[in-house]
Amino acid sequence: MKKTILIIFFGLLSLTLASFNVHKFYVALYQVNYAPEKKMLQITARIFVDDLNNAVGKKYGKKSNLGSENETVEDVTLLKKYFNEKFYIKVNGQAKPVNFLSKEMEGDVLICYFSMKEIQKINALQIYNAVITEGNSEQQNIMHFNVLGVKNTLLFTESSSKEVLKY
Repeated sequence: MKKTILIIFFGLLSLTLASFNVHKFYVALYQVNYAPEKKMLQITARIFVDDLNNAVGKKYGKKSNLGSENETVEDVTLLKKYFNEKFYIKVNGQAKPVNFLSKEMEGDVLICYFSMKEIQKINALQIYNAVITEGNSEQQNIMHFNVLGVKNTLLFTESSSKEVLKY
């Protein structure tokens, strides 16, 4: 009887654990803050490094090793190029360069820091964010904005990569 109960218990435990397979989230978080005293947008992106490596590698046909001990200068150059192609913000209808400042690893997340300078005033932001979403229908890029005391959140997916905020 004890043997039967143990078999049933471990069988149910196995089925329960099997039904809770690790589900990978395809989410990146962005924080955009306007610093009027510095006349700049400060942007932080938190992206799972394996997803970013896959996207960069697929885009340029070369294995990418961002965030690892095998990372090369070319990997960082391709990262910058990838962001320039897949991410921009227009301020008041004007394209401004998004400057890559630095990056760091936190667990399995690559944190990238960007800035946009010489922003006197903001009436509208046009955002394009297709980082990892092209070719990955599960990827979601969530962007939080804090501009002139107004907080907004936008969601970017494979089918929705452009949004506009008005202030």
